[in-house]
Amino acid sequence: MKSFTIKRVDALDLRFPLQNGEGSDAVHTGAQYAFAVTRLQTAGGPAGHGLTLTLGAGNQEVCSVIKSLGDLLTGLDIEDLMAEFGAVSRRLAENPALRWLGPHKGVVHLALSSIVNACFDLWAKARGVPLWRLLLDLSPEQLVALLDLSYIDDELSPAEALAILLDHAPSRSQRERILTSGYPGYDTSVGWFQYSEEQIRLKVADALASGFRAFKLKVGSNDHGRDLHRAALLREVAGSDSRLMFDANQQWSRAQARWMGEALRPFDPYWIEEPTHPDDVEAHRLLATELAPIGLAIGEHVPNRVVFKNFMQARAVNFVQADCTRLAGVSEFLSVSLLARKYGLPVVPHVGDMGQIHQHLVIFNHVALGHEALFLEHIPHMRDRFLHPACVCGGVYRTPQEPGLSCEFKDAVIL
Repeated sequence: MKSFTIKRVDALDLRFPLQNGEGSDAVHTGAQYAFAVTRLQTAGGPAGHGLTLTLGAGNQEVCSVIKSLGDLLTGLDIEDLMAEFGAVSRRLAENPALRWLGPHKGVVHLALSSIVNACFDLWAKARGVPLWRLLLDLSPEQLVALLDLSYIDDELSPAEALAILLDHAPSRSQRERILTSGYPGYDTSVGWFQYSEEQIRLKVADALASGFRAFKLKVGSNDHGRDLHRAALLREVAGSDSRLMFDANQQWSRAQARWMGEALRPFDPYWIEEPTHPDDVEAHRLLATELAPIGLAIGEHVPNRVVFKNFMQARAVNFVQADCTRLAGVSEFLSVSLLARKYGLPVVPHVGDMGQIHQHLVIFNHVALGHEALFLEHIPHMRDRFLHPACVCGGVYRTPQEPGLSCEFKDAVIL
């Protein structure tokens, strides 16, 4: 098997303005999508590309940490690096000086996310396969060696992670049909906070015609009546057979979240996303009981596997929105997915990568771990910037075939 040595680590600060209310929510207006990109250069071989999402300000700080941590990989062979990647990622995360700025959260963790994703991209390209195939071809033992289970081994030991993989191995072939049928998507781009009623009507109609049957609306306005009016509009236009989700982007107190959850109940929410402060596990636990059977979805601002463990232990989450560009990359995403499988919770990623990497990861979750193929968030605004954009047709993600993680930007974007 041919391997490649990392010769240089580059950090790229890429920023893209959004138009006409795109990307807006109760917190962010005039949004800009920005990516702190790691590029692992090899001598005469492929380059590994990884990314993490920011909204512009602060992107340069993430790039600075990428250089500080990434330079530690220079001179390493990618196959050797990935053979015990769980230990490698732990050493990077536990950098004595930079750990003080976290630990396992904030700028340093975002930089680690970009670096880790680049390592997986280079590994998949070196083997000439897409990420989903790379992961599915690994033995259970090799898969567990990719993971840093420190601080969650009280709930998920290496032996337990291995057992989950082995338990689902005999039935994998029954779930591999997803590779040809494709993975269902849901559309977030119909319901941005600053969209007018006419925009919502037109975009939902277009999405329905394109095959989508699940939609998300941004709420969290100071005017609760506005939120409820827009929720009624979405239900009217989407129809009774569509699933609707409402995302408050952490804007409510617990009392407001409970009141608004009840007020939204007539519109049959499938979930309410980020109803209150993302660190308040107890508030989410209470809301999960009070608002049932409406589910709570959290993850966009859950920074690491340890906090996800706390939410699961408290029964404070119903939909796990793990994001490999907010966690420490692909490997920590897999750790959270295994933990969620143990708790019987669905993983429906938040797509800070615009769905590019996660289209691979949800295939792995379904085939290897037996996670339900529920749906994957779809945000199309950056698709023309990627070398191999996700192909979503008929409301379904088509299985990517190109080697790597699908997160490499076009040369013209970088230049």
